Amino acid sequence: MSKLIGISLGVMIALGAVSAAESLKLDPNLPYQAKKSDPVTYDVDFSVVVTPPYHSKVLKVWLPLPQSDAAQEVVEKELTSFPSKVKPRVGQEETYGNKFAYFEFQNPEGAQIVRHRFKITVWELHWNLDPEHVEKVERWPPAFDRYLRSDQSVLVDDRFLKIAQEVVPDRHGPARDLATVMNWVNGYMKYDHAAASLRASSEHALTNHAGHCSDYHGLCAAVGRALGYPTRITYGINAFPKNSPSHCKVEAFIPPYGWVSFDVSETQNLINAIKKSKDLDGKEKDNLIRAATERLASGFRDNTWFLQTRGTDYKLTPPAAKRVPVVRTIYAEADGVALPDPDPANPHKHEFSWMTIHQYTADKKVPYPFKDWSTLKLKP
Repeated sequence: MSKLIGISLGVMIALGAVSAAESLKLDPNLPYQAKKSDPVTYDVDFSVVVTPPYHSKVLKVWLPLPQSDAAQEVVEKELTSFPSKVKPRVGQEETYGNKFAYFEFQNPEGAQIVRHRFKITVWELHWNLDPEHVEKVERWPPAFDRYLRSDQSVLVDDRFLKIAQEVVPDRHGPARDLATVMNWVNGYMKYDHAAASLRASSEHALTNHAGHCSDYHGLCAAVGRALGYPTRITYGINAFPKNSPSHCKVEAFIPPYGWVSFDVSETQNLINAIKKSKDLDGKEKDNLIRAATERLASGFRDNTWFLQTRGTDYKLTPPAAKRVPVVRTIYAEADGVALPDPDPANPHKHEFSWMTIHQYTADKKVPYPFKDWSTLKLKP
């Protein structure tokens, strides 16, 4: 018995040493660890035309500002407004560190334009996630609580705990488990802008089986958290002509790879396009679909997208009337009432409180990897 106790104590000490070593890597602020390649520099001219209700007394606008990190470098040019000349206040919200330019218009009459000009260099990121090299975490440090909690967007209740158990009945580590979740979401969800929540709502996705990127990724994030893995929504901008420039991805913290990015909805759209192609035979389709699925599971972020905000359900700075579920292009209030978030890609939605005007000038031609099949790496 004493020998067994000694062995057990030895194992516990060894596990404690491993846990201590891992804790050095378990930092939600860890820079991206992905392999960087193919940088593209964009000159960005991004404006938002906001139309407050008639005779509004105060119009408030929060414009997210992309920040430099390991995946992108930002060079600021100017922040302006028209016709009212308002000097913005720039600050960071406390929960996720998102940066915003805040404009406050007193007694605005008619539309106001907020304009942001900057230059940004974006890299393509590949994590090359290998399930065999993933490190197991027994207990996440408190700094990860915000990425494991249930909130107004990424709701995690008994329904999601049950789904997590049904989708992943046997655990095989975060890389394999999350790949299983993403595969399930692809089968569960139908891409439909007219059915989108615009809030990264896991509950909306679960109930409607349809939506767009935020609903796909809100659902992935919720089931991932139900399995005990830290996840977050990242919102950004596609830097090419598009009716609705905003787009989101989901990230999971997978040691030792850190935050790994996945784009489930665009991968589904790509696979559906491959299936419908009349220019490919069956074998070619199978190979491309396999390559797209493997790229998704291995962690991939394209260089045609830049990040603006991370996280869900947080307080803006300066405070808005309520917490925001997500911020896609801007957040705006008139006399303390949130203005409805537009989705110009929704064919049934014809009334907007604001509209984006955006232009991106790249320093070279760059393909969109979720439409250009030549970007997929086919194995012999």
